[in-house]
Amino acid sequence: MNLFRVAILLLLMPVLSLYAQINESMTINDIHRQMDLKKLTSVQLVEYYLERIKRIDNNGLKLNSVVQINKKALIQAKELDDYFKENGLKGPLHGIPVLLKDNIDTLDGMANTAGSLALAKNHPKQEAFLVKQLKQAGAIILGKTNLTEWANFRSTSSSSGWSGLYGQTKNPYDITRSPCGSSSGSGVAVSANLTTIAVGTETDGSVICPAAMTGIVGIKPTVGTVSRQGIIPISHSQDTAGSMARNVTDAVILLKAMVAVDKRDRANLASKIDYASHLRIDGLKGKRIGIVRNLMGYHKKLDSVFEQAIKDLKAQGAVIVDNANIETNGQWDDAEFEVLLYEFKQGLNDYLQGTKQGNPKSLEQLIEFNKKHRDKEMPHFDQEIFEMAQAKSDLSDQIYKDALQNSRKLTREKGIDAVLKSHNLDLLIAPTVQPAWKTDWVNGDHYLGSATSAAAVSGYPHITVPMGFVKGLPVGLSMFAGRLQEGTLIEAAFGYEQATKHRKAPAL
Repeated sequence: MNLFRVAILLLLMPVLSLYAQINESMTINDIHRQMDLKKLTSVQLVEYYLERIKRIDNNGLKLNSVVQINKKALIQAKELDDYFKENGLKGPLHGIPVLLKDNIDTLDGMANTAGSLALAKNHPKQEAFLVKQLKQAGAIILGKTNLTEWANFRSTSSSSGWSGLYGQTKNPYDITRSPCGSSSGSGVAVSANLTTIAVGTETDGSVICPAAMTGIVGIKPTVGTVSRQGIIPISHSQDTAGSMARNVTDAVILLKAMVAVDKRDRANLASKIDYASHLRIDGLKGKRIGIVRNLMGYHKKLDSVFEQAIKDLKAQGAVIVDNANIETNGQWDDAEFEVLLYEFKQGLNDYLQGTKQGNPKSLEQLIEFNKKHRDKEMPHFDQEIFEMAQAKSDLSDQIYKDALQNSRKLTREKGIDAVLKSHNLDLLIAPTVQPAWKTDWVNGDHYLGSATSAAAVSGYPHITVPMGFVKGLPVGLSMFAGRLQEGTLIEAAFGYEQATKHRKAPAL
């Protein structure tokens, strides 16, 4: 080895030593222990992720998951390091970098775009309530992540992870495959270790599906427990932010930081759950778990992995009840879509009216904007969902009221609640979604099936946790239950995760 190479290695040794300390298996608690031991600072952690984003996301594989960077992140990290020296931890997320899906308002010099050229300069007047909660907990907003444009509510033939403003996000396990959506960038960034944790949003599957397809943990909480103020909306009946992390522990810590009462949210729902107390190693013992067989059967290899998961659950003391099917499955699809069309029009118009001058002020104006910028906004798919929503009247329409009542009844009292009650169950399980399909700008997404809809439409909690692999592609195990039953789900998810340790990082 020549002297020049020796000199370079000597210069890099402190950096290499630091990088050896920061690895993708570390939890937030591990990071804080390193801070206590003075082996790691928030500045070093932020620098580590900024370097990875530049090397892997922007260059290298060009995953295209992180689309905006908070230019003040290192300054904020230094302030938190100084605070720590004098006072200790500010909160449970002290010094932890968090990425936000780019449909969440923040005041860190970043626009809130929904992935659309129309909102490229949409700099919010105030930050979302959940962002305030994160900062109070000590988090650093590292940047924003790409998404399926308008949270995948513009076209029936969209491609998950594609937006007119930022382009296509890629799955880190196979860059030719879909990351699912609409929280595509958040899932990919967490999976590729470009951040410690990330926030996604879900209307139906938009946290759970990308989490499963990128091999991470996703938690969609009971609707209303996390404020939606400052989030570009689809549906006030179903929208919620959710947590995305490489392990159940971090997902729970992030969720707890976001949960708080906000009376400005029309679905405001107080939660008294002590989320972290449910991180129990024996969380599966005695749990009565129902298998929803009519949420599977669309992919044989996926089903095979799921059958092994059932054995693993039994081995940890769970009581398995087979054929706990949701008999109304699929009966709510038309009603759900009707509700989303009506609520999207009103919710989006309300959000746009509150933006600064220069932005479109209505769905109607957005439709016209897209037509004028068709070459950039609609090179692959159109905006037929926008046009269907624009054709709807207001929420006083009886068609809307009937659809809302019907979708809730079919997913709640005749759906999840009925199955849990009739079989005396704690929770339900199914495979989350198939392995990632090839990204296809001609035909759009290629869904075969998923377990997301019942929990999404009912507004009930849902967790997906890594279940294994199919031909090198990660697949997830879905766990869902009744209203405010996050504690039960966390116990089951943590117990399963700790017993199986299925997650393997993508070979970047």
